Amino acid sequence: MQNKKRINIAGDGFSSCGKSTIAKGLAKELGYTYIDSGAMYRAVALYAIRKGWLTDSLMDENEITKHITDVKITFKPNLFGMQETYMNGENVEGEIRTLEVANGASRVSTLEAVRAEMVRQQQEMGLKKGVVMDGRDIGTVVFPDAEMKLFLTSSPEIRAKRRYDEMVSKGESPLFEDVLANVKERDQRDTTREVSPLKQAVDAILLDNSEIGIDEQLQWALNMFNKITGNNEQN
Repeated sequence: MQNKKRINIAGDGFSSCGKSTIAKGLAKELGYTYIDSGAMYRAVALYAIRKGWLTDSLMDENEITKHITDVKITFKPNLFGMQETYMNGENVEGEIRTLEVANGASRVSTLEAVRAEMVRQQQEMGLKKGVVMDGRDIGTVVFPDAEMKLFLTSSPEIRAKRRYDEMVSKGESPLFEDVLANVKERDQRDTTREVSPLKQAVDAILLDNSEIGIDEQLQWALNMFNKITGNNEQN
């Protein structure tokens, strides 16, 4: 699908609710650039873990804040066209997808300096338009003027099952109870943090995808795009 008017698309919502899947699908269909903002915070968490500034019982806010501008996140497609995350030039796509790093990302994202630097990098990526970005505060903070905003949600149990199945498919052996507890913990942290808490933008379109398949969600999102841009032709 091609459209003359290029816009920015913001996709927000709770963890493991399929934001990335829809965002990637939209970007592919529209020929847009997909930016995984969650991967950026995961990369920061990995950086802090490697430095010893982030453990199960410790978060050295001073060191992370002092060195956050040393962390440069970029995205590059692999040989199969799938986008992968690079931290200071190193491919960290595999390392940032663990449960430890996921939990760490939610923790470091509470730091104002971390969010400020990541937002700066994200806004820089969106200057030329034609970007689809998903996260927790894209429509409210990163791209408040995005022409299209989506907010996805579903129950914690359904989201935990999706995350559990994804981890198992990658050869991991998580306990469902641990995954569910992690989802609920992240929900609590994301919605109550002082800096850029997760919330639906007033002009975002809400979709509860608890009982909706991926293909149906993508078609719904494409229909919304066509309505917003006035483009009713699909190539």
